[in-house]
Amino acid sequence: MAHPTLSAPPVPRAGSGGRAPSGRLLGTVLTGQFMALLDVFIVNVAAPTIRTDLHASGAALQLVVAGYTVSYAVLLITGARIGDLWGHRRTFVAGLGLFTAASLACGLAQSAGELTGFRLVQGAGSALMIPQVLSLIQRNFTGERRVRALGVYSAVLATGAAAGQSLGGVLVSADLFGTGWRPVFLVNVPIGLCLLVLAPRVIPRDPGGAEERRRGLDLPGLVTLGAAVTLFTVPLVLGQEEGWPLWGWICLGLSVVLLTVFAVLEARLTRRGGAPLVSARVLRAPGMPRSVAVIAVAMALNAGFLFSIALHLQSGLGLSALRTGLTFTAAAVAFGGVGLNWRRLPARTHGLLAPLGLLVAAVSFAAMGLLLRDGEQHQLPFLAVQFGIGLGLGASFSPTLTLALGRVAPQDAADASGLLATVTQLGQLIGVATLGTLFLNRLASSGSSAHAIALTSWALALTAVLGVLAGLLRGRAGRG
Repeated sequence: MAHPTLSAPPVPRAGSGGRAPSGRLLGTVLTGQFMALLDVFIVNVAAPTIRTDLHASGAALQLVVAGYTVSYAVLLITGARIGDLWGHRRTFVAGLGLFTAASLACGLAQSAGELTGFRLVQGAGSALMIPQVLSLIQRNFTGERRVRALGVYSAVLATGAAAGQSLGGVLVSADLFGTGWRPVFLVNVPIGLCLLVLAPRVIPRDPGGAEERRRGLDLPGLVTLGAAVTLFTVPLVLGQEEGWPLWGWICLGLSVVLLTVFAVLEARLTRRGGAPLVSARVLRAPGMPRSVAVIAVAMALNAGFLFSIALHLQSGLGLSALRTGLTFTAAAVAFGGVGLNWRRLPARTHGLLAPLGLLVAAVSFAAMGLLLRDGEQHQLPFLAVQFGIGLGLGASFSPTLTLALGRVAPQDAADASGLLATVTQLGQLIGVATLGTLFLNRLASSGSSAHAIALTSWALALTAVLGVLAGLLRGRAGRG
């Protein structure tokens, strides 16, 4: 049965005669999304070359890699609210312009300090741009067109990580014109310029918007939540490199305190009739807590898997960065295929896809541990296991995201987009910080990459089982 917001009348488009939004809109915003996702991962394979060329210390290199992720995660919900205030088209174009300019600056940087600063700006540009993607889909696509658009969105998420690592390997290995690592940033510039020309032409103006603009920015909420997320993400990103120092644990504790303060501030603002940073309607939407839990688990599994298996393949089995990136193709194809096709299944099964998908992922992770514990790759069985992982994670993520947004009113699209985008990003950070750290610690203590990846695979399987339990908490509207 269709949800009311999935069958709402289409939003008229300026300059289009009221026609339904074309594929050009979706292609434009998802290309921007893809570029932003690439830059989370593309620098990983270029890091050794950057370190040599810029004479960067280990800590400086870690900041180059992590600075983008930190500013991106911290500012996502802020970017969603700014989209409400300025308009989604204007905010998307502003974020895209900032991201493109920062990419050029990164490619021309002459020191690790400069590169770190420009990476922070890149992340800020992404945080302005990315929340608008879901908001624009929510506002401009209806019914089955919205479902298909969200399926393509999920496919882009699936391929971004694998493409980032493989494309980074290609560009660094090619050493175009003797530029070494710089093309991993400069590749964004021509694409970004093309999108800057296209975006104002294909993205519709926001209809009306007076109510959203009256809501304001909720500055106390923004500052408190931004500080809480910063205190949470920085230790997760830098903790392993720094040996989990005391300041990291203090920051994590303070983040919990600030999140509590944030909840109190938002509740007080709601009682006064104000507009909190995340609408209470979004938090009370049927199945939203369950959806948040499932998305966080699925993204933590995905990030922990990609991080640990990439290290094992390169350090343990001696594969090149390019071959390692291409190894993820089976998982990416399966993830994306599920995102595009799950709606073809009978509607009564949609609410069960998340727990079933996580169960498939759990079995596949356990099989991966058994397969890799002897230090061999076992090419065909390994590809089959990866396909199962992609299938399971795709079945848990794509339907959950689509159904969660389908239960949110269009006027709450920006709040829901910011919330789910932030959960997605924090899930990835948690996955790397916990499951990735487990791999690194076992590798350091045992000296065996095979032992470390086997233990990590079984931890991934156990985490997926916990996700199955979260997915079974169907609540008021667990059915799709």
